Amino acid sequence: MAEKRPFRSLDTTAVHAGDPVPRICGATVPPIFQATVFEHRGEPGDYHSIVYPRLNNLPNHNAVGGKVAALEGAERAIPTASGMAAISTVLLSVLADGGHLLIQDQLYGGTHMFVTAHLERYGITYDWIRPDNFDDWHTLVRPETKAIYVEAMTNPLTRVIDLDRVTRFAREHGLKSLIDATFVSPVLYRPLEAGFDVVMHSATKYLNGHSDLVAGVIAGSESALQPISKLLNELGGMLDPHACFLLHRGLKTLPLRMRQHCANAQALAEALEANPRVQAVHYPGLESHPDHEIAKRCFDGMSGMLAFELTGGTEAARNFIDRVEIPASGPSLGGVETLVTRPATTSHAGLTPAERAAAGVTDGLVRVSVGIEGVEDLIEDFERAIGAV
Repeated sequence: MAEKRPFRSLDTTAVHAGDPVPRICGATVPPIFQATVFEHRGEPGDYHSIVYPRLNNLPNHNAVGGKVAALEGAERAIPTASGMAAISTVLLSVLADGGHLLIQDQLYGGTHMFVTAHLERYGITYDWIRPDNFDDWHTLVRPETKAIYVEAMTNPLTRVIDLDRVTRFAREHGLKSLIDATFVSPVLYRPLEAGFDVVMHSATKYLNGHSDLVAGVIAGSESALQPISKLLNELGGMLDPHACFLLHRGLKTLPLRMRQHCANAQALAEALEANPRVQAVHYPGLESHPDHEIAKRCFDGMSGMLAFELTGGTEAARNFIDRVEIPASGPSLGGVETLVTRPATTSHAGLTPAERAAAGVTDGLVRVSVGIEGVEDLIEDFERAIGAV
């Protein structure tokens, strides 16, 4: 199928990129191809050219992949069955044959568990790097070091590493630069344009934005993604056609949603910081955030994610979550509705207490995925619940 020409606006790209040209039966929305068999004429070139759902090449895969690629400024994007399917496949592919990885020391709990529990079983070694110890990175590079892995914004403390420094370091040492950009989305930051080689997202979150599917995506150049795609096909980490359809639909409103997420989170963070019962607020849009200047330089917005700690610790956090009314208490993020959770019991529950302490994840930390509701309602609800703690 032909592809649409590039658009100047990210808003237009979100709506129209990835749509088949010409439209299928004139439909303005690509239909769901709920089929496992596609007829072909003649002999396929190789196994991976067969049109088959597990090989991630159905029309629905191509549509959503094309839309994400256009948003990221990538040559190619591949949908996956989950964010962890994207992350694990990329790491196993890039680090095959006993590679060594430099990886940021503050990570999403699922990534931390995969790295610490599984990489060494495949002959892959790794070293943690700290954002504030850049000089030490050079001493950790080995002949077998193949990649450096970071998150655009860490989960849950919203720390922002100097991303320009990461890409420079990778180029200096001939490393693949890998980034999980789930917290920012391509609306706020396009890693490939900034020099990263491969970008991953949990598309469950902002890219879809409606809390109704599990998915991931991987984006990069054709040459970078070719071996990753091959491994994904062999592992069976494809996304089903209906989830592709939902993700394709959700992406159309991504720029609109991200603007509201950012505006609401900024206002809520400022209100929380001014509340005397709040001990700390972690949001890069605040001047008090240690990475505020880096975030301003790197991003086109500060995301809808924040975390805070109440005076009173764990018990106060529990009471707050029990009393707040608008948000649901749940472990995901990036949906149109506001969510609250304690990472120590959800996203980082698989870490030991010592590992959580090292990552700065206290038992009383509350993470907030700020939705697109009226911010005056959110602030009033949060202040009422805090006052009742």
